[in-house]
Amino acid sequence: MIAYPNIDPIAISVGPIAVHWYGIMYLIGFVSAYYLGCYRAKTSNGLWDQDKVSDMIFYGAIGVILGGRVGYILFYQFASFIDNPLIVFRIWEGGMSFHGGLIGVIIAMYIFAKRYNKHMIDVLDFVAPVVPIGLGAGRLGNFIGGELWGRETDVSWAMIFPHDPLQLTRHPSQLYQFALEGAALFAILWFFSRRQKPRYAVSGMFLIFYGLFRIFVEFFREPDAHIGYLAFGWLTEGQLLSFPMVVLGAGLVALAFKFNTFPPAEPEVEPKSKKGKAKKAKN
Repeated sequence: MIAYPNIDPIAISVGPIAVHWYGIMYLIGFVSAYYLGCYRAKTSNGLWDQDKVSDMIFYGAIGVILGGRVGYILFYQFASFIDNPLIVFRIWEGGMSFHGGLIGVIIAMYIFAKRYNKHMIDVLDFVAPVVPIGLGAGRLGNFIGGELWGRETDVSWAMIFPHDPLQLTRHPSQLYQFALEGAALFAILWFFSRRQKPRYAVSGMFLIFYGLFRIFVEFFREPDAHIGYLAFGWLTEGQLLSFPMVVLGAGLVALAFKFNTFPPAEPEVEPKSKKGKAKKAKN
C-alpha cells in the first residue's frame, strides 16, 4: 500500500475566500487549451488567429461549466433534481459530468461556428487535441480532493482515501484517468492531427479513444453509491454513456476517410464589387 499524500484541497485561503485545487485545475485546463490553440493557429494558413482562439476558449469554458453541471444533475442526481430542481444551482456542493460538459462544449462550438461563419466540425476538429490536458488536470483535482476513488484492491499501489467511510485500500483510479484520458489521449490526438486530416477524423478519434479509456477505467473506479452497477454486476453509468461515444466516433472516422473532405486551406477572400472596380477605374 502507498500512503495517500493527503494534500489540503484548499490551495490558497485569504480570510473567507478559499481557492480549491480543483478550481485551479480548471484554470490550468483553459490556459493550456488557449496556448496550445494559439500554437495550432500558427499552422492554419490564417484560418485561426489569437483572437479567434481566445473567443473559442471563452465559449468552450461556458459550455464546460454549464454542461458539466447540468449533465451531472441529469445523469447522476436526477431523482434528487425531481424532488428539488434548485439543486442544479448548488455548485458549491461539487458535481460535474464529463459527458454533460462534452454536450455543453458541442453546443458552444456550434454557436461559435455560426458567429465566425465556420463549419462546426472544423471547429471541433481544431479544438479536440487541446482538450485532454484539461481533462487530465481535472482528474488530478479529483485525486487531490480525495474524491471519485477506485474499487477495493490489494495491489501494492493501493491507497486509503481519507474521506472513504469504509477506509478500504482502493485503486487510485483518478491517476489512471489522468494517465489515459489526459496524457495518453493528448499524445494520440496531437500526433494524429499534426498533418491535416479529413473533416470529422480528429473529432472521431477523440470520441473513440476517450470512450475506450473511460470504459476501461470504470472497471477500477467505484461507482456512485446511490447508483451502483446498472446491470451484469459491472456495468456503470460512465460506461453506459461512453459506449455511444465509441460507436459515434468510429462512424465519424469512417465518414472522414470515405468522403475525404478537407476544410478550406485558407480564408476566403471577399470578391471586389463591380461598383468598387468601376470607381477605381474612373479614378
